[in-house]
Amino acid sequence: MPAHTTNDAARRQAAAAPGTGNAEPRPAHAPPPSAPSAPSAPSAPPAEAVAPLLRGIAVLRRLTEADGGTLSLSGLEKATGLARSTVDRVTATLARMGYVRLDGRDVTLAPRLTELGNAYLAALRLPALLSSRADALAGELDESVSLAVGDRDGIRFIHQATRRRAMSLSFRIGDLLPAERTAPGPLFATEWTESDWHHWHERRAADPEDRTFPAVPPREHTAQDDDFEQRTTAAAATDCALDDQLIEPGLVAVSAPVRDPGTGRVACVASVVSHTSRHTAEDLRTTLLPRLRAAVTAMENDLRTAPPPEPGTPRSGLATWTTASKHELGREFIESLARGLTVLTAFGEGRSALTLTEVAKATGLARATARRALITHEHAGLVRQTPDHRFSLTPRVLSLGFPPLSRTSLPQIVQPHLTALADRVHESASLAVLSDSGEEIQYTARASTSRVMSAHITLGTRLPARSTALGHVLLSLPEARSLGYALVDEELEAGLRSLAVPVRDREGRTVAAVNIAMHAARRTAADCVKDVLPFLKETAAHIEADLREAGRFRRVPLT
Repeated sequence: MPAHTTNDAARRQAAAAPGTGNAEPRPAHAPPPSAPSAPSAPSAPPAEAVAPLLRGIAVLRRLTEADGGTLSLSGLEKATGLARSTVDRVTATLARMGYVRLDGRDVTLAPRLTELGNAYLAALRLPALLSSRADALAGELDESVSLAVGDRDGIRFIHQATRRRAMSLSFRIGDLLPAERTAPGPLFATEWTESDWHHWHERRAADPEDRTFPAVPPREHTAQDDDFEQRTTAAAATDCALDDQLIEPGLVAVSAPVRDPGTGRVACVASVVSHTSRHTAEDLRTTLLPRLRAAVTAMENDLRTAPPPEPGTPRSGLATWTTASKHELGREFIESLARGLTVLTAFGEGRSALTLTEVAKATGLARATARRALITHEHAGLVRQTPDHRFSLTPRVLSLGFPPLSRTSLPQIVQPHLTALADRVHESASLAVLSDSGEEIQYTARASTSRVMSAHITLGTRLPARSTALGHVLLSLPEARSLGYALVDEELEAGLRSLAVPVRDREGRTVAAVNIAMHAARRTAADCVKDVLPFLKETAAHIEADLREAGRFRRVPLT
């Protein structure tokens, strides 16, 4: 018998484990409680909560929901209800941390912010252990495959293996969807407690059109609660679930649970997503579900045989930098906000559950300071406390910027760095990648200067790789490899001098190159190396740091 259909009694017993509510668990076959008469008001923050930290979390969440992860300062003031002076101080602190970028009156999420979501995904381990199986299944079926975890009465995606089509999956890692409009939702709901069902009814009553879920279109027709209850009962009986155009017309999906081998609980749910032009929902059940189940069985075996995570070197002093920033920036830097967010980075692989003492040691904060930060995060739903007084991150950490940043391409990462470089050296700066043929380079990002005479290259332009400094770096020619840079003097065009350095990914592979191009009359070759190369290398280092964070759990598109 397949592993995912066994040990039903153990699953029901495991559903009683604490962590999602205080009420007695409801057996999967029993009817859920009736809806409450009226939704309850949001709970007030505990007295020990850090108010500036809550404000910073609110700003990051509003930016996450905004188009392109960008809002004006006045837009943030309106969206959060905070005073403009508070918004200015919060965004200045977040910019100092590298979590946002300030461009005039606009605030934009920055790639480094993904370190918070990465901490959760690393502690969870599921993407690292199972994503290759999901990718292989997507290739085998030629359909999109996703992995999702439960987040109270919703689901969040932790991995996406999409197919490039005109009609393709547009959800992002970290997106939150209402459980009742998805295929994974009923499978998670089979383990809901009375408290979870009560919360779900309250949310449905307060938001019948799903306006609080920006990742999905609002409901056109309000569904009855008993429809989801019936789907949950069916999911408990069949160990699978369907989404027949619940999110939007044309979108269909089939899901199966990946169970934790130790507890029998649902660790995550794997889904195959398609379009009605390719499959009906019932067709997914009959033709693709058997192959999905086979992949799930392999995933569960991977979880069963995976070695325990390496504890690694204990982290320490993560937040000690904040004191110097406070001394430098004064009132504009909110140290309690910076310290509070840094607490989330104490977690990771081999550090999925930490005691208060361990968090304090990892951050370099006093126990009282770390405790208040954890209390604040617990109120915000970012941290949960286990019965043995350990703390762990929740999927809601992904709500802090991860969805929009999970779609960031290398040119988007690079652009602000190129602009800063061009402004600094007063010369044009560009990024290029090697073409598929390996014979040409293709320009994918650039920043120009206001000089009368400057290098002008249109994005998408292709040039012979061996005639450019960018090409010398990308081809790893011996001289460029030994020096760490390439200088091409008037080879491509008379009067054009170019200096380039590599951009490497997490594995140390050269995936792109960045350069400065100028007229030969402005600087000698020696001056380029002495005066420009340090700035160019510094820019490449900043790009690589962003690329390492952005590409930790996904492949960053190079173009």
